Amino acid sequence: MTNEESGGVLVAAEEMEGFFVGPEEESPRLVFLRAHRVDKSRRRTEDAVLEIVNRRREKVGEYFIGRVMLGDMGTESPDGKISSTSYRFFGERYEYPGAAEIWRRWASGIAVEKGEWLQWPVSHHGAWLHVVQNAWFTSNHRAARYGVDEVAHLDGAHIFTKPGFFCALGEAVNGPGGYFGSNLDAMADCISSSLDEKPLVRVIWRNFRASQDVLDRTFLESVVGVMRRFHIDVAI
Repeated sequence: MTNEESGGVLVAAEEMEGFFVGPEEESPRLVFLRAHRVDKSRRRTEDAVLEIVNRRREKVGEYFIGRVMLGDMGTESPDGKISSTSYRFFGERYEYPGAAEIWRRWASGIAVEKGEWLQWPVSHHGAWLHVVQNAWFTSNHRAARYGVDEVAHLDGAHIFTKPGFFCALGEAVNGPGGYFGSNLDAMADCISSSLDEKPLVRVIWRNFRASQDVLDRTFLESVVGVMRRFHIDVAI
């Protein structure tokens, strides 16, 4: 976690708890585990930024979290790591309890594989989409198409939720770990931003009826309607 104004490190740790929570969880504190570094001189800041870095110390995710106050600190081990460091936190939490685990995967430095999001429980697909979106923009990508294929392939047999649809679409258009919208408006922005450079021409949607069986039909009609409004041929 850093100070946005100065760029100074407030705490550097291997794990964090209390930021990605379930809908009924409440915690006034962020807890950093196995901290390598803690700035004890700066006990309070108004513009803290949480940065997620990979093993090469490259930033792969970022959240502005605002005001934090340094709280309790645990014991220091022989290797210099502090077992836990807590900060009182006043900002917004994210109701994606699976996101912390997915971020650990993202920060491993190992390339995301095709269809990897399907290996996670359906309940984690919203968290996967959240991580994809945050990582996409943190890496300075635009809301646009980067793939080279003019045809995207979707399989309704693998799409069980609305977040799952956007996970599948992002991968189909921009490759494993790719983003191409997280809701209808964002999808429309991605399509429109790609029209002049790399327009998506066609979407082949296998097992579309399977999608109809599990997803809201109004949502599916809207998806197809948005695509066709931008002259994308949807084969269902």
